[in-house]
Amino acid sequence: MTTNLKIAVIGGGSSYTPELIEGFIKRYKELPVEDIWLVDIHEGQEKLETIAKLSQRMVNHANLPITIHRTFNREEALKNAQFVITQMRVGMLDARIKDERIPLQHGMIGQETNGAGGLFKGLRTIPVLLEIAEEMEQLCPEAWLINFTNPAGMVTEALLRYSNHKKIVGVCNLPYHTTVSIAKLLGVPKEDVYIQFAGLNHLVHGLSVMVNGEDKTELVIELLSNPDIQLTMRNIAPLPWQPDFMKSMGVILCPYHRYYFKSKEILDEELLAFQSGTTRAEVVKRLEADLFELYKEENLAIKPPQLEKRGGAYYSDAACNLISSIYSDKGDIQTLNVRNNGAISSLSAHSAVEVNCVVTKNGPIPLAVGELPVQVNGLVQQIKSFEVVAAEAAVTGSYEKALLALCINPLVPSDELAKKVLDDLLNAHKEYLPRFFKGQKEASFS
Repeated sequence: MTTNLKIAVIGGGSSYTPELIEGFIKRYKELPVEDIWLVDIHEGQEKLETIAKLSQRMVNHANLPITIHRTFNREEALKNAQFVITQMRVGMLDARIKDERIPLQHGMIGQETNGAGGLFKGLRTIPVLLEIAEEMEQLCPEAWLINFTNPAGMVTEALLRYSNHKKIVGVCNLPYHTTVSIAKLLGVPKEDVYIQFAGLNHLVHGLSVMVNGEDKTELVIELLSNPDIQLTMRNIAPLPWQPDFMKSMGVILCPYHRYYFKSKEILDEELLAFQSGTTRAEVVKRLEADLFELYKEENLAIKPPQLEKRGGAYYSDAACNLISSIYSDKGDIQTLNVRNNGAISSLSAHSAVEVNCVVTKNGPIPLAVGELPVQVNGLVQQIKSFEVVAAEAAVTGSYEKALLALCINPLVPSDELAKKVLDDLLNAHKEYLPRFFKGQKEASFS
């Protein structure tokens, strides 16, 4: 173990950062962090200042010897770091609003990790994360890159395929959230529940649920077939599953499955929000404005409960548990986005998958799943194809690959619509997609 534990947070001005700081405070005895470097861009200066001051107040309130640094100099933050957390949003929330509203203008689902919106968040993000991974090779080659940036599956896929950095893990709070929710549903402590998760990020399945070694899968599926009981996240409408469908699937579905199995209902809800100016991105922008006003209060020295409305519940548990387990060589089991290495036999060994892993000082070791059940394998294969082609488009700036990725995605109903949405989103995000324009002054893809 190192004597000076340094953690760099890229996107440190995020409204989620207080959740992360709380996680480090709670785990200080097992994870004695000395320096946390919050990094952001100049456009986010006010947010970074606000978050850094709140973070230091939180640390002081906990009476811990942790120093909070803030900087625009990524090199300064990365140098000799042991862990690097990435939680950025290239283009900030205005870009997310475009990702949601432009597809909806064409009658398509708009969402930041799925479909056309998810593709464009990936296209903007992947080149930046590859730059960070390259910088880590020079400045902190032994550091772990812990990615929380969405779309986490696509981003992790790109990092594993196109980066030389070996220590890369994708993290999502959804499996942790699901485990906590099912434990509450069963009336048992979370520690007594073990769910075998397998699939992709935001397309993960609970293949089995064990409580103290006893199989409770059928009971949980029966409970979740009740329209009054819904597992969901704050950013996804709690639309009830058709009970017979739920039982026939025989696995626990994650909230994002609604985009694929309840596409019409989701689209109808999103179109209503679109027309009233209350898409999730627009709601989040207003929530963030309120949160940052709250964060500025000088007497605030804890993570405010209002942050949970932002949708980041259990983020710190997912991210900090992973860092603590690597640091302490715990050998516990966590659900992470890692290189498959044969864990899911029906997917390429090189692809990023979301599976249970044993976490050691040498990193996560994925646990074998075998073949995915036939009823879920097809959709997983389709989304994995989308992620692989999308990652290639992000790296090469290929219009054709971006169009192909969209056409592969099941949320895009036709190739003609795919091209229209692609053209509109490329022009809307031109500033953040230099690889697609190669010096053009004006863009016209149609």
